[in-house]
Amino acid sequence: MLSPTIFSGSLPGLTDFVPSLSLATTPEADYGSFVLTGVLMTLVVIYAMSKLGGELSKRVGLPPVLGELVGGVLVGVSALHLIVFPETGATAADSSLMLFLQQLGGLDGTALEHIFASQSEVISVLAELGVIVLLFEIGLESDLRELSKVGSQAAVVAIVGVVAPFLLGTVGLVTLFHTPIIPAIFAGAALTATSIGITSKVLSDLGQLKSTEGKIIVGAAVIDDVLGIIVLAVVASLAKTGEVDLLNVVYLIIGASAFLLGSILLGKFFNQGFEAIAAKLKTRGALLIPAFAFALVMAIIANLIHLEAILGAFAAGLVLDETDLRKELDRQVMPIADFLVPIFFVTVGAKADLGVLNPFESANRAGLVIAAFLIIVAIIGKVITGWAVFGQPGVNRLAIGFGMIPRGEVGLVFAGIGSASGVLDKPLEAAIIVMVILTTFLAPPLLQAVLNKPQDPDVPADREALEKSLSV
Repeated sequence: MLSPTIFSGSLPGLTDFVPSLSLATTPEADYGSFVLTGVLMTLVVIYAMSKLGGELSKRVGLPPVLGELVGGVLVGVSALHLIVFPETGATAADSSLMLFLQQLGGLDGTALEHIFASQSEVISVLAELGVIVLLFEIGLESDLRELSKVGSQAAVVAIVGVVAPFLLGTVGLVTLFHTPIIPAIFAGAALTATSIGITSKVLSDLGQLKSTEGKIIVGAAVIDDVLGIIVLAVVASLAKTGEVDLLNVVYLIIGASAFLLGSILLGKFFNQGFEAIAAKLKTRGALLIPAFAFALVMAIIANLIHLEAILGAFAAGLVLDETDLRKELDRQVMPIADFLVPIFFVTVGAKADLGVLNPFESANRAGLVIAAFLIIVAIIGKVITGWAVFGQPGVNRLAIGFGMIPRGEVGLVFAGIGSASGVLDKPLEAAIIVMVILTTFLAPPLLQAVLNKPQDPDVPADREALEKSLSV
């Protein structure tokens, strides 16, 4: 779940391209070429660290996505400062790439800040597109009929995975640390999150997306995301007014349920029209472009009704999974995902500030004590969800619990909103960030440890079987 505000605002100067970089301070109309240069340099760093981190991670037997996250940390705010973002409190002067660009173009401070803000927004939008494509791809690889068989189990897992950490976290903070009730509720809400993007990518890498455990985890993560939107709305209302807007909560519940169910029910009618359109088109992209257009329309609709864009993309993938063209579409989506998805994972790592883990900083110590409590609750509150599964003898309960652990960008959204509203003090904010970071990095190796790896770790079993079928 990502903040929809990432799409807001303008991208000044992006259309005002000039043929070459000037070595003098440029007027605002010429910022576009520097924004483009900054974006391109950032993408070079992202792709280099994505491949380097992914390859090293694979060679030591860990999921490649973990290497991408670590690669992001190395180039982000915690280490090299090559990729930093304004929402983390960074300025253009904190970015090594921006300082290089300043030297290259002879830019003054005002121009550099303008370019930094625009460049960061472009990368953030590309990262959002990356997770939209990822969830669209996951939807295509998910069998709706098979998901429906574990729907009740997934719902129970999701509910337990929201209620248990929320209650444990909130009550524990109030009783053990004497935290005021509203900040405690906010921290408890941050514990409810599950990053479907990270978990589903690990499952896909391990070839376990269509296993019973994989289907339960993905289904639960989708429901968890919907519940997370509702929880976020509640705590955001608390932060602003000190009271909950019940009408807004009811609206979100009805809207999320109607959107997902309606998308699936209307899918049968849409699929026939989609196949007919694809058959009539004779130019390149006859299948891929209509499919992506549909995914983006679904993402837009979800965003407009105050849900998350990624839920719309996932629903679009589920709908198109029912078409006879699904295998060919899945093959065509792969290179698009390979291009955009790494941007998402590297930027998640780049935004993680490991400085809050430094115990030698006195300002961090109170937060680290609270963080230790939150991490224990974060792990226990999700691991117990595996024992909420019923009617599935022999299911790997630890795998389900571990698959629900990562908070990722979802937890960072909660921390960001809490910080912006002034509800969280520094120790509690630092504790939430530490919890988010550690659960994000712990989940992939834990999940791999309890699941069987595919024969070739380079090619997930689901994709390997798909590619073999297409080559026949």
